[in-house]
Amino acid sequence: MSVYEIAGRSFSSRLWVGSGKYPNFSIMKDALDASGAEIVTVAVRRVDLNDDSKEGFWAFFDREKYTILPNTAGCFDVKSTVTTARLAREATGSDMVKVEVIGDESTLFPDNERLLEACKILLEDGFIVLPYCIDDPVICQKLEDLGCHAVMPLAAPIGSGLGIRNPYNLKIILQKISIPVIVDAGVGTASDAAIAMELGSTAVLIQTAIAGANDPVKMALAMKKGIEGGRLAFESGRIPTKLFGEASSPLEGIIGS
Repeated sequence: MSVYEIAGRSFSSRLWVGSGKYPNFSIMKDALDASGAEIVTVAVRRVDLNDDSKEGFWAFFDREKYTILPNTAGCFDVKSTVTTARLAREATGSDMVKVEVIGDESTLFPDNERLLEACKILLEDGFIVLPYCIDDPVICQKLEDLGCHAVMPLAAPIGSGLGIRNPYNLKIILQKISIPVIVDAGVGTASDAAIAMELGSTAVLIQTAIAGANDPVKMALAMKKGIEGGRLAFESGRIPTKLFGEASSPLEGIIGS
């Protein structure tokens, strides 16, 4: 698949994956390998990054193979979000951060105003900022204007598996935004990932749908293939939809006509 850039860094895999919720670190490692992903998110508030033992996270995570993307999952205010991002940079050495500022505990929807405030501080602090946001073209435009390096609009609530609930909003975002658009949250299966790519998304981040599957390794491979198929379909250009049928072969020259 074609190469794309995030803040001047080139990537080829359009499947981003998470590192949490797996039955164990061994399955996580196998799923990451099967996914073909290059970017892997880590919830720094939920993983002990100081554990260098043979059973710890780092024993199963290849720092040379993957670009680590710390996230601020679990933060509900600007102060904890910024503090978590700074601690993550110290622990991982990564200046990339997925910024989450949750505004509602039941839906896990982001808080738009606090998200903008946190992103502004982190941008001034030298981070490569990738904010998780509502699938709202207005907030995405504001985040781009602020200087964010990508936007990560949700497809559906985190972990819901509902798929792409509003493809029309995503289409508008993709037309309005010039920075990369990473569809994040709510993908349930490979066909959801394919749809996101067919719309023209830069990439898709998938966590629960892989880690929570009966066979996470097979699901990771399925997501990889769904992403690849969806991107190829987007790049090839689909035929226009029509209300009535049209013969797939020309009628002219048919014998006996």
